[in-house]
Amino acid sequence: MKNRNFRRRLLAALVGFALLAVGAVAFSAPSAVAAGPILSSPIPSTPVLPGPFDDSFYTPPSPLPAGNAGDVIRWRPTVPLMNAANADAWEVMYLSTNALGARNAVTGTVLVPKGVDPAKAPIVGFAVGTQGPAFKCTPSKAIERGTLYDQPAINDSLASGYAVAVTDYEGYSPNTVPTYITGQSMGPAVIDSVRAAQRLSQAGLSDDAKVIFQGYSQGGGGALWAAEKQPAYAPELNLAGVVAGGVPADLTEVAKGLDGYLGFGFLAFAAVGLDAAYPELHLDSYLNDTGRQQIAEAKQNACVVELLTNYAFKKISDYTTSNPLDTPAWQARLAENKLGAAPPRVPVFQYHAATDEIVNTPQADALHKQYCAAGVTEQWNTYVSDHLSGIFAGNADAHRWIVDRFAGTDAPSNC
Repeated sequence: MKNRNFRRRLLAALVGFALLAVGAVAFSAPSAVAAGPILSSPIPSTPVLPGPFDDSFYTPPSPLPAGNAGDVIRWRPTVPLMNAANADAWEVMYLSTNALGARNAVTGTVLVPKGVDPAKAPIVGFAVGTQGPAFKCTPSKAIERGTLYDQPAINDSLASGYAVAVTDYEGYSPNTVPTYITGQSMGPAVIDSVRAAQRLSQAGLSDDAKVIFQGYSQGGGGALWAAEKQPAYAPELNLAGVVAGGVPADLTEVAKGLDGYLGFGFLAFAAVGLDAAYPELHLDSYLNDTGRQQIAEAKQNACVVELLTNYAFKKISDYTTSNPLDTPAWQARLAENKLGAAPPRVPVFQYHAATDEIVNTPQADALHKQYCAAGVTEQWNTYVSDHLSGIFAGNADAHRWIVDRFAGTDAPSNC
């Protein structure tokens, strides 16, 4: 039965592709999509036809269509390798908001477990951890390949009957750079992935569904940014809580632990991401020839493995003529992307590796204490692990916490 379902879904996708190729030429390029009646103002509903089916799917139409944050611009069915038998899935492009407050377009994946009534399914807005600057690292591509290292948490949610909305974050397209680790961009991208899931008519999810944001590492930051922004940005969401592990809450403090150490590649990628979010930072003006060459190479080819192996124990001084992080312009943007200014209004489960060598533990502990002082109902757990294994060390407790919140039980606190 599972094989027949898989073949049926794959056949449907192929038939849709054939129909597009023969009779829906308007979907052959992003510019044609933007001009079509499907994206008139405002976007009335999910487009009837899917597409495009090549990588032009990831290139936003220009100009962007009129509509609200979370509206679906385009969609297509997808077959996620690890969930082909237990979930229906779609890739979506949706409207969102960038770090400067301007409208943008972000892609992601919506997964709905088979055998459940989607109208009654809670939704996990899942923020993935660091993937890398290259377009091939796009989270939705990793989901298709079955290589997403966050997959166990997604599997847990689907097995419990929860829909999952996974954002790719801003900037994953053939011609753009991800705004990596920029909280002011990540928060809206996570929130609007849930809105898009609710507005994707094929998914059948409810606007009133309970929602939990979840993530680890970059994703832990993304989940908490979503929770901090939700009251003002998306007050209509029925938010029940947030799960955040390995959180880079204070980027300045995290940077101190990466320069010259194992995780330097993440620091370099963070500089690239902030520069993409805030063009006035002019990262290139601080780079030496080695920096320009290697960062250009990373943008084309580096995913998380390359960030760890190719740049381990490097230093900022190896790539720059002067350190941009010390300048007022960079310090101001780093301050804007420090968590804690607007504590969440929902319960929080925050966890961290006790010996985290990538995202240092004290700055995350400081955030936990700040939330507690602000009256947040927070459970703070640490595990005997390093950063990379911390995602698995805390996963079971995180999932139990999610199950209890969706069940409506009172949240614990050890503030």
